[in-house]
Amino acid sequence: MIGSDAYNYINVLQKAADASWLRNTILSNNLANVDTPNFKRQDVQFETYLIGQMAGGDTMDSYVDDMDLSTLSATIYTDNSNLSYRSDGNNVDIDTENAEYAKNQIKYRVMTDSISQEFSRLRTAMGK
Repeated sequence: MIGSDAYNYINVLQKAADASWLRNTILSNNLANVDTPNFKRQDVQFETYLIGQMAGGDTMDSYVDDMDLSTLSATIYTDNSNLSYRSDGNNVDIDTENAEYAKNQIKYRVMTDSISQEFSRLRTAMGK
């Protein structure tokens, strides 16, 4: 993380990209265990934490400025641990996982592109 107010958006985008990367890892693990008996699907929670951090501001700048990024991180949780789609106790649906994986890859690319655009804006503002 970069320690300057000029980089607030970049720091938030970095946290979101990190959460998306973690989610890719978790979704890959779900796909790898689609045939493992009693395996329970896992997922990552981040967006609700981000929304919670953005409460209280009246402009995007104030939302970002008021965030405590040291407490903003993704958590892994087991999804529907009591639910099983099959008789072997596994609750991973391969079609759902593939769709979520593809959606998350797009989200990750958007985050990294946004970070690049923020750095480009800063370079332009500095006249370089």
